[in-house]
Amino acid sequence: QLHLVESGGGSVQSGASLRLSCAASGGIFSRYAMGWFRQAPGLGREFVATITWNGGRTYYTDSVKGRFTISRDNAKSTVNLQMNNLNPEDTAVSYCPGSLYVEYLRDDANYDFWGQGTRVTVSS
Repeated sequence: QLHLVESGGGSVQSGASLRLSCAASGGIFSRYAMGWFRQAPGLGREFVATITWNGGRTYYTDSVKGRFTISRDNAKSTVNLQMNNLNPEDTAVSYCPGSLYVEYLRDDANYDFWGQGTRVTVSS
């Protein structure tokens, strides 16, 4: 029952940074684990990061460890993704789905609510 709106994408050069934001409404935000997934042109959805309901634990795919940071603010019903040192492989439409599951949060099938995404384009 969450409504999610992603923002903050854009077109940047390699090495640049972007901060993606996601605003949630229509549900009790703190009940949901939140994730960031991305879909590159011609490819399926890829897990990027996830954060537990209270922000106590975070998990990242190997390719973004040390470059990306996921965070959430339950008081504001928002989740963010700080992306540093971007490269062309990060080019994708990024989504911030919500899940009531505790485990298997790297699988997009375990997320119930999705927004329209925000596009990130990184050129070399």
